[in-house]
Amino acid sequence: MIKVGIAGAAGRMGRMLVEAIAADDKTVLSAAIVSPGSSLLGVDAGELAGGNNLGVPLTGSLSDSIHQVDTVIDFTHPEFTMANAALCAEHGKSMVIGTTGFSAEQQQTLKILSEQSPMVVAPNMSIGVNLVFKLLETAARVMGLDADVEVLETHHRNKVDSPSGTALKMGEVVAKATGRDLGQWAIYGREGNTGVRERETIGFATVRAGDVIGDHTVLFACEGERIEITHKASDRMIYARGSVRAVAFLQGKKSGFYDMQDVLGIRDC
Repeated sequence: MIKVGIAGAAGRMGRMLVEAIAADDKTVLSAAIVSPGSSLLGVDAGELAGGNNLGVPLTGSLSDSIHQVDTVIDFTHPEFTMANAALCAEHGKSMVIGTTGFSAEQQQTLKILSEQSPMVVAPNMSIGVNLVFKLLETAARVMGLDADVEVLETHHRNKVDSPSGTALKMGEVVAKATGRDLGQWAIYGREGNTGVRERETIGFATVRAGDVIGDHTVLFACEGERIEITHKASDRMIYARGSVRAVAFLQGKKSGFYDMQDVLGIRDC
């Protein structure tokens, strides 16, 4: 059994992860970490997730549990994830990271840390979304610069980063497939007299409303026709199941920086 620790175990995603790990026959929950000042310290993680008592109380520090885990799943915030990644690298523990909002410097640091212990880093752990990334790559190569590309995403009102990490990844996939630098050509919203659209630009539109788990559409618009590739999430459990699959993928690996394309074996398809 693979011993798994969850950082942010009391959050919505954390509780889903507890449930997914308990349901999987290859993993066992061995640590559940929350913020040090949480009022839930000591509560059993399984009961908090709405299931059976797992005998794993919520604790306030990963360092106190690091020797009890093989892998840590982290869906928290960039500053917390970076601290956890450094600790895991120090102790040779693998990581599955679903946190979004990293700076370019933080992303580079994660790649350096992955030389000490392996990690899967992905803005979206959904199997369906990662299949969409592959479809987008194919569509972008076929359409080239003949299509105007727009990325539209909707999430619940409590999501704090914008555009979503998934939307940015979609833009990166299209940009790379067509030889563009997303940093140069991305347009994050439009207002006023913006002039004629430059064909090379990749636009992003963001909506925050209600309890939408996550909707993403990439539009390729040409003269006379358009293609829309869409993914809609209706259950957060898709992210948890993908994360558990990533945990299994990392077993036996000593180092390496991976994403869900590697986990699903579709990078070279």
